[in-house]
Amino acid sequence: MSSFRKALKSKQRDHKERSQLGFRKHLGLLEKKKDYKLRADDYHRKQKTLTALRKKAMDKNPDEFHFKMIHNQLKDGVHMIKPKDESMTEEQKKVMRTQDIRYVEMKRVSEMKKIERMKSELHLLDVDQEKKNKHIFYVDSKKEVEGFDLATHLNTVPELVGRAYNRPTIETLEKKSIVGAVEPQRIKKLAKQRELQYLRLSQRIDREKNMFVISQKIQTRKDLQSPFHLLGDYRANGRGAL
Repeated sequence: MSSFRKALKSKQRDHKERSQLGFRKHLGLLEKKKDYKLRADDYHRKQKTLTALRKKAMDKNPDEFHFKMIHNQLKDGVHMIKPKDESMTEEQKKVMRTQDIRYVEMKRVSEMKKIERMKSELHLLDVDQEKKNKHIFYVDSKKEVEGFDLATHLNTVPELVGRAYNRPTIETLEKKSIVGAVEPQRIKKLAKQRELQYLRLSQRIDREKNMFVISQKIQTRKDLQSPFHLLGDYRANGRGAL
């Protein structure tokens, strides 16, 4: 029976909603049932909300109290939160300044320890301030300059000429193997890591210097605001003399 009903539905014509009439096109699109339902549901939802709010306002107790009422005030019909009184005593300000300088000093000491640790790992101190070492060779004639071979003069292989440290001679290479990296890629990678470590070291040194300056400024401001400093100025001006 259900299959017969479905077969009948397949042959019946489609019922379409009518569109806006030609002489009413200036009024816009014709509202469909689904559009009306959305608009009606939205209207009824708003009406229910307004009814509930009116009932809540009618049932409100005039003697009702909340602690938030103390901190709020009505200004131009809008509830505004009163600003908190953040007045501090001189003793509280002094304690805060002391905590600030202690915190900055603690961070500065921590940076100094990290700097010393990095310097011990890099085996160099203040690399940026040191001058680069130069090795000058003197010859007797211009002909010797043109035929000068650095590897032969240093008695080593050309691959190790660029080394400024641990440069073994040919005799040492024949007896022992080279300790460390000799491949160009490995040397380049180590040089890049070394450069990155030096960059981090310089950043930490700058950070430590900035913290030292901040600490000095806080201490100076604290000294200027101390009563002993004001008393010294008073006596220096001769106002405290009898």
